[in-house]
Amino acid sequence: MSTLSPLAYKGTRDYYPEDKRVQNYIFDTWRKVVELHGYQEYGAPMLEPLEVYTAKSGQELANEQTYSFTDRGERVVAIRPEMTPSISRMVAGRRQELGYPARLYSIANFMRYERPQRGREREFWQLNADLFGAEGVLADAEIISLAHEIMKAFGAADDMYTIRVNNRDLINHMMSTYFGLDGVGSQLMIKLFDRKDKISPDDFAQQAAEIFGNDQVKEGLKKLKGLVEATTIAELPKELHEVDAVNELQELFKRLDEAGVKNVKFDITLMRGLDYYTGMVFEVFDLHPDNNRAMFGGGRYDGLVGLFGAEPIPTVGFAPGLTTTELFLRSHNLLPKLQSTTDVSIIIVDDSVSGALNVARQLRDEGVNVEVDISGRKLDRQIKAVVKKDIPFMVFVGANEVSENLYTFKDTTSAEEEKMSLERIVSVVKDHRRKTEAVDADTELLDI
Repeated sequence: MSTLSPLAYKGTRDYYPEDKRVQNYIFDTWRKVVELHGYQEYGAPMLEPLEVYTAKSGQELANEQTYSFTDRGERVVAIRPEMTPSISRMVAGRRQELGYPARLYSIANFMRYERPQRGREREFWQLNADLFGAEGVLADAEIISLAHEIMKAFGAADDMYTIRVNNRDLINHMMSTYFGLDGVGSQLMIKLFDRKDKISPDDFAQQAAEIFGNDQVKEGLKKLKGLVEATTIAELPKELHEVDAVNELQELFKRLDEAGVKNVKFDITLMRGLDYYTGMVFEVFDLHPDNNRAMFGGGRYDGLVGLFGAEPIPTVGFAPGLTTTELFLRSHNLLPKLQSTTDVSIIIVDDSVSGALNVARQLRDEGVNVEVDISGRKLDRQIKAVVKKDIPFMVFVGANEVSENLYTFKDTTSAEEEKMSLERIVSVVKDHRRKTEAVDADTELLDI
């Protein structure tokens, strides 16, 4: 029998305790911010009918990136590659019972079959936050402001990231009316714009020329050059200033400025590749030179609920990912030191196993998280294990300690130790826990 590999499936990762602490820190921060704004948590199945994704997410996602199979009932199903179609289905199912605007969020994992690379995995975790039943600029501004506040809650400064904004109505008008492209040409150009930062300027121009064709190439490339050089709404060609979407963008930037979102910019090349977006789209970009990339984004998708047999509902949302968030925090040294959830490790000095277990019970009765080293190993090996686990405190229990009801209490980080009663140990541990929580809370309040 061959030896099984200890490695995780390609494109997935194992979460050891130290990794799980980082994951939980990010999840907890997401949860605190969105719940502060009235968003309520929901859950959805891991499996959906494949047609849920083929209908509107785009053929690349549905046909090339999903883990799909035929189940025993001959149904073609897929492991969810995203959450937006699922929550749209759920809202359609309770269209009349929900109170609007409905603010909903989930933190869940997904699977996509694509080439694993830095910041992109086959299994990934996301926060999905969506606002149903509110149309217009105020809802768009709320979602972008929420993304901004999440970044601030992690301690990010404005110069660490930027928020790029565009509008799919403007994009569609630009493709069909301004460029004069047909449906196929428009879709090809949108896909090309979406890849603009991933290819060279020469390749971009050459592929654009092929899309325009011989009859339109000269005028088309001239218009294209003017567009990609526009860094503000005011710099757009005059022909585009009459489009309603431009007025909406101007109002959106005004609202964001009033909300204190200062690091937002207009980007005419921002497409957001998924087919279901219908209005405002945005992405948050990391500006660190070692991690210069789009981290996450979102936008308005007013038509998706209507695909499930209900009246369409105006919707806007976004979805930051765990891995890109972690890379951002590490790149900018924003990740705090995260200790074990275990407060105390009890080290058995001699054969006082019963005494150690009794001490553990008493501490747990007072709400202290305790582990007992029952390995029987030598003292130095027990201590080394506590250090590896990042447990903040050790309590040494032997016959003398039990008889005196005084225990050697050691701070793992500073190596300071002191004889203490159990009551004093409980007080010190809880005081340490309160100080740690207070620092975290103060940081979040200042950042938000």
